[in-house]
Amino acid sequence: MAKTKELSKDTRNKIVDLHQVGKTESAIGKQLGLKKSTVGAIIRKWKTYKTTDNLPRSGAPRKISPRGVKMITRTVSKNPRTTRGDLVNDLQRAGTKVTKPTISNTLRRQGLKSCSARRVPLLKPVHVQARLKFAREHLDDPDEDWENVIWSDETKIELFGKNSTRRVWRTKNAELHPKNTIPTVKHGGGNMLWGCFSAKGPGRLIRVKERMNGAMYREILSENLLPSARALKMKCVWVFQHDNDPKHTARATKEWLRKKHFKVLEWPSQSPDLNPIENLWRELKVRVAQRQPQNITALEEICMEEWAKIPATVCENLVKTYRKRLTSVIANKGYITKY
Repeated sequence: MAKTKELSKDTRNKIVDLHQVGKTESAIGKQLGLKKSTVGAIIRKWKTYKTTDNLPRSGAPRKISPRGVKMITRTVSKNPRTTRGDLVNDLQRAGTKVTKPTISNTLRRQGLKSCSARRVPLLKPVHVQARLKFAREHLDDPDEDWENVIWSDETKIELFGKNSTRRVWRTKNAELHPKNTIPTVKHGGGNMLWGCFSAKGPGRLIRVKERMNGAMYREILSENLLPSARALKMKCVWVFQHDNDPKHTARATKEWLRKKHFKVLEWPSQSPDLNPIENLWRELKVRVAQRQPQNITALEEICMEEWAKIPATVCENLVKTYRKRLTSVIANKGYITKY
């Protein structure tokens, strides 16, 4: 049987008012469009309790006492990776026997739910300070400065990739707290893409068919960076951004960039959230997954096609809102932010 909608307090009071002026239950029901039985139940309740308000309802008592609720809430707050089995054992030692679903329901009522821990770059104190320094130094830069940057990065893209997950207990909007994330470090191997973009649209995208080293990276820049700048119609003096991957910061690469007279944006390590190209990678991967390539050749072709289809307005909006990224880093005291 479907659950009926509860009458509003105004409607219940109107039923009592009409009853008091002498109208019958049938007449009240017709006037208000209600069943006679519903009208009768409201009137009987008013006669018995002199109120139309909802009365306390009986039910089974909570299996976990308020003290037990505080205990398990405090436990998962200190260590979000605590399992339900651990909490069941803790309560059992305290004299309370419960099941895992009871633990889940209790924590959910406290605003906590089990979620997959996010994988984020491992941030050491030196990284946090560098991120804060970068954000504060560039917070007041005009939008035109960011429009003059060519952003670049590499990413892995696989046919059937699957990452392992780990669950944590957390409150809403706390997914990026250091206790609720899984640190990651960069590693090589696998098929990779190199790409770049600016506020004017996507630049070139290429597949890196072998394990990338410094020499290969410089070759990629030599063959693709300047053509991208020309195609994007960048100003005469534009700024190149790349992260602090060892291939990027090698002495030979720095010397090559200097000889080419490229102006390079000083970049804080472990800061993918500050690079808007990460949003384009996500956009690309969603588009590619929807087309379901079945082999490496098809994967490469689809990547190129979908990259070229990304609207210039998407790139423009990513750069236009760059100041929000800096503000978020400062507000989060240098730790990883949403992007």
